[in-house]
Amino acid sequence: MYARIVVPLDGSTFSEEVIARVAPMAEQIDARLTFVRIVERPGEMVGADAYVQALARTWAAEGRAIVSRGSISDAIMGEVDRVPGSLAAITARGRSGLGTAVLGSIAREYVQSSHDPVLVYRPEGGASAPTPRIATVLLPLDGTPRSESMQPQAAQWARALGARLVLVQVADASRFDTDIGEDAYVRARASDLARRDGIDAEWEVLHGDPVDALAGYLKGRRDVLVTMATRTQPALRAAVLGSVTSGLMHRVSAPVIVQAPRA
Repeated sequence: MYARIVVPLDGSTFSEEVIARVAPMAEQIDARLTFVRIVERPGEMVGADAYVQALARTWAAEGRAIVSRGSISDAIMGEVDRVPGSLAAITARGRSGLGTAVLGSIAREYVQSSHDPVLVYRPEGGASAPTPRIATVLLPLDGTPRSESMQPQAAQWARALGARLVLVQVADASRFDTDIGEDAYVRARASDLARRDGIDAEWEVLHGDPVDALAGYLKGRRDVLVTMATRTQPALRAAVLGSVTSGLMHRVSAPVIVQAPRA
């Protein structure tokens, strides 16, 4: 699994909110936290270092201030690549609050450019309730190779966190006659993962609009980690995430592991 979780911060409470979500996860997988404040000018380093070191002391983490020599996303990628076994945990909004895009521009660029798994979190923008340990890893499947490509990642997280893995397929609510076939698909995937990876794998079939169904399933849950593949076809490059993934992130504040497919 990962030995280090890198959390980029921009000095806002929005970006800091992810810390409370990833700190229990880091403890569960025995990974250390690294807080990174990236600035564009050397003259900003003193304040940036003081800020990140103060947060690092509070959370028993490592703090690093870095001057970017290119884009911010490239600087984050460089910090992640600096130590093998690192995972980036990026907020979907920051200093400017919620923009028109699902992800802030930096998070979008990172997901699109790295093609590695990244944890993305949409902050709630208020006082956060205590965050429990992750008990469930959720893997939505739609029968496509793209969605199934996240099976190894989901299984690794479930095993490392000591959590149950739940595979979910959302079926068309108007076609209940197909339940048997859909049930067989997701049940078979869960059985294969349980047997191959030695984990507790369960399955569920939901009905209705995929975003509505998944958001309803996650409502009120703070102990769930979602794993989802993304899409980077030309028509979707501006959004980076597939419509279901982006729609879900508009609706829930759950940590989501996403990965853009490699060419």
